[in-house]
Amino acid sequence: MAQTFGNSKLKVASLFCGCGGMDLGIQGGFNFLDKHYAELPFEVVYAVDNDVYATKIYNDNFAHKCETKDVRDIVPSEVPDHDILLGGFPCQSFSISAQNPPRLGYKDDRGKLFFEMVKVLKEKQPRFFIGENVKGLLSANKGKAFPMIVKEFEKAGYHIHYKLLNASEFGVPQKRERVFIVGFRDFDDYFNFKFPQPNTLNGSKIVLKQVIDKKADKDEKWFFSQRAVEGMLRVREKMNKGRVQDLNQPCNTISSHLAKVSLNGTDPVLMVDDRYRRFTPREAASIQSFPTTFKLESVSDNRQYRAIGNAVPPVLMWNVINALTNSCLKEKPNVIESINLKQEK
Repeated sequence: MAQTFGNSKLKVASLFCGCGGMDLGIQGGFNFLDKHYAELPFEVVYAVDNDVYATKIYNDNFAHKCETKDVRDIVPSEVPDHDILLGGFPCQSFSISAQNPPRLGYKDDRGKLFFEMVKVLKEKQPRFFIGENVKGLLSANKGKAFPMIVKEFEKAGYHIHYKLLNASEFGVPQKRERVFIVGFRDFDDYFNFKFPQPNTLNGSKIVLKQVIDKKADKDEKWFFSQRAVEGMLRVREKMNKGRVQDLNQPCNTISSHLAKVSLNGTDPVLMVDDRYRRFTPREAASIQSFPTTFKLESVSDNRQYRAIGNAVPPVLMWNVINALTNSCLKEKPNVIESINLKQEK
């Protein structure tokens, strides 16, 4: 296992890294809107994902390079030593066996990915791990899967905290609820850790209009044509018309579906002068709290939507890691906070 002493940074291994939302958040040192999110004492030494387009975006933005590889092909002993393991595993494919006692299994190959993360934990025994997943993980298999997932992590040697966090309460212009699972090899770390407290509540939340590009309002590329709207009306007497967003509120959850957003679906859309328009990839990235300096353009719009929609908001991840830093690291700087750039000026 890696060393965690002195002023050297703690080493991070990132499974299912995608385009790098978790990895940007854990390293810090970026600006979003009017705030600077300070550099944190972590460095990514290993990153892997099987999506060639997401890893292309990742490698355009990070000095360390992501490996394009299926996690199931990883040999755990060959993963570099690290202090913290990151991973957002799929939750759709779990099954519960009829054995006594019941056991956690999987319906298809996607379900195996969770067990690959557990294998790395058992082999490398990092000091911490963080898993992130959709809210539905808590109710998967009628609520039976999640306690068994926690049990698998405990069998790997970890004490577990978990909490459902809403990104809009932490400076992200999006109502995105995600489960964070934080594992601790040492009981003292487990005892000391506290999840971050919401810091943008009620009137202080970041709202959608703060990240909308007004130039896109004049570009026909992003609008649904009237012909398309009329065609959908002929097919369906009552059209859902997407979820038209209130610019004065955080956006509803965005997903990889933005590449194929439909007015009959539930994906968020904008209403501009009585016309429906989709978000641009850059707007989607801002809704996810990626800085404007984050490079996306080396892949197609559709690939950008997919990578961004699947990502963890960097600002939300920064808040979780900052809480861990201030709770658990014995040799740490003074409490790290985000800096309001307007106030600094």
